[in-house]
Amino acid sequence: MEARGDEDACGIPLTNLDVSEAKRFEDDSIWPCFERLRREDPVHYCQESPYGPYWSITKYRDIVAVDTNHKIFTSEQGVTIVDVPEEHWTPSFIKMGPPKHGEQRNTVSPIVAPDNLAKLEELIRRRVKTILDSLPRNDTFNWVDMVSIELTTQMLATLFDFPFEDRRLLTYWSDIAVTTPKIGHAISWDKRSAILSECLDYFTRLWRDRINAEPRVDLISMMAHSSATRQMEPREFLGNLILLIVGGNDTTRNSITGGLLFMKKHPSELRKLRDNPNLVSSAVSEIIRYQTPIAHMRRNATADTIMGGKQIRQGDKVIMWYISGNRDDEVIEDADRFVIDRKNVRQHLSFGFGIHRCVGRHLAELQLRILWEEMLNARLEVEIIGEPERVASNFVHGYSALPVRIIA
Repeated sequence: MEARGDEDACGIPLTNLDVSEAKRFEDDSIWPCFERLRREDPVHYCQESPYGPYWSITKYRDIVAVDTNHKIFTSEQGVTIVDVPEEHWTPSFIKMGPPKHGEQRNTVSPIVAPDNLAKLEELIRRRVKTILDSLPRNDTFNWVDMVSIELTTQMLATLFDFPFEDRRLLTYWSDIAVTTPKIGHAISWDKRSAILSECLDYFTRLWRDRINAEPRVDLISMMAHSSATRQMEPREFLGNLILLIVGGNDTTRNSITGGLLFMKKHPSELRKLRDNPNLVSSAVSEIIRYQTPIAHMRRNATADTIMGGKQIRQGDKVIMWYISGNRDDEVIEDADRFVIDRKNVRQHLSFGFGIHRCVGRHLAELQLRILWEEMLNARLEVEIIGEPERVASNFVHGYSALPVRIIA
């Protein structure tokens, strides 16, 4: 499959190269395409694609320049390459500029502040131990379902104070939210909206309970009792729910799976970690860089501007390919290698930059760190016994299955 990527990337004219094709992400053949763009045309215009014309920003420094300039590059028309029909549009604070963006973001950010993370650490560790202890020995199982999804969904349920027995609904809604008709799926916009309306109905019941109760440290209560969010229209409430569910789910979930895959494919790095468990935090950062669980973010130009010698026009769609910038060896030495103790290991793009930098990044790192600490403590010997199944998406860079076996 990778050969197909090499052949396509090298054999077609640059003007015809469209890196948005979801199939390339599903079969893991996207890498040569980004390598070619970084080398030959780092600010690349694609005239024709299923998503219309768009600019690809593929190098690290250019991505940072776009991400940190919210006045010229706005997120108000969406953060994915897909143009969402107006009747299905849901506002959220990631699609807003100042001051409203900051007011709504600041409403929920205390839940991932250092003092609250310190309170959550013991809970996360207890849950990780329970999950690892419950895994079958000497039998094949899906790591994505039994570890990656289970851990992150339990955490999401805690953050929302969501009924624990219904927590898998959060995973379901997250998957639906990032599934759009133009990313290789059969689901229609109307079907997607109908399912997400069920999400809104469920959370609206929780909202009514919280707004009539004393404020608590959960996301629904925080929004219900904040002047910046308590008057949200239902569509905006849904948009922020989707943002928080997806943000709390996909980065951690897919890095949990990717991390195991990378360690098993690079056994010298796993030995290095086992010999020196103090490298766990560094390893977590390298896992998040190497996985890049959110492949891209979109902006639109608010004015004519020049980047990389190219004229970007007002209104043009600009795609920051984090997944490419994280492999830019002009900034990250030997970027295609997985190295858990590399210099400046936190110097990656996976959380974004600027005002939209991932609000939950420290919680994601905490969950991954605890998971690897407990896996090392338990001396788990996990075998990967089949190829991973990847998600057919150019936005969420992730997995639907990874068959493994734990040797008793």
